[in-house]
Amino acid sequence: MKVVKIDTLAAPELEPYARLTEAQLRNRLHASEGLFICESLKVIRVALAAGVEPVSFLCEEKFLGSVPDCGVPVYTAGREVLKGLTGYELSRGVLCCMRRPAGRGVGEVLDGARRVAVLDTVVNSENTGAVFRAAAALGLDAVLLTRTCCDPLNRRACRVSMGTVFQLPWTWLDHYRQLADCGFTTVAMALTDRSVPVDDPSLKGIDRMAIIMGTEGDGLSDSVLNGCDYVARIPMHRGVDSLNVAAAAAVAFYELCR
Repeated sequence: MKVVKIDTLAAPELEPYARLTEAQLRNRLHASEGLFICESLKVIRVALAAGVEPVSFLCEEKFLGSVPDCGVPVYTAGREVLKGLTGYELSRGVLCCMRRPAGRGVGEVLDGARRVAVLDTVVNSENTGAVFRAAAALGLDAVLLTRTCCDPLNRRACRVSMGTVFQLPWTWLDHYRQLADCGFTTVAMALTDRSVPVDDPSLKGIDRMAIIMGTEGDGLSDSVLNGCDYVARIPMHRGVDSLNVAAAAAVAFYELCR
């Protein structure tokens, strides 16, 4: 193991951990050079098992024995030094800088899939991670996201997903017609006059279904709803108008994947 002890966060090797923003790590201009930060050993191990390439590790000295030996540098420092890293307290002691996997095309991700989730302008990283976790746990085959969504490889999204962002195929969706072109029936989740209950018999015989979840505040736009084949709702009680998007996704996935 290539252990390198550091005593300051100013070291150039720590730039991905200490000074680069999520957008800078993503490096949209040169996608092949994109990076992301993965935190917590459990999530890191899931990423490694999925074939994601590590660049380096950063950890407290007391966690050195638990860091996988991947042949990359392991930077280590005392707790007082690492306390200067924003969010380090949530990392459970170990961070890993990893290369972004190559992006996949919509056709590749949808090939052979029967139930997929579509996130439209879901911008909260914790919600994104929670939806991925629910999708993986409840049997969905893939997740697609509009370009206005949070990046699934955002550090917090990775952690909340418990690594399922590395297990479940996903990609960016540029046009909803891409779903129809691949033979998918679209079911938007929204509380509207035309929506049917999520357990309605009309939804049971659909062979290939895309379940569309909208943004946290305003939900799905009228243009999206008008373009979908079905609109479904989760019945509410006691005057509650809606569920959090992650909770709603879990209910919808369970019912529509049965």
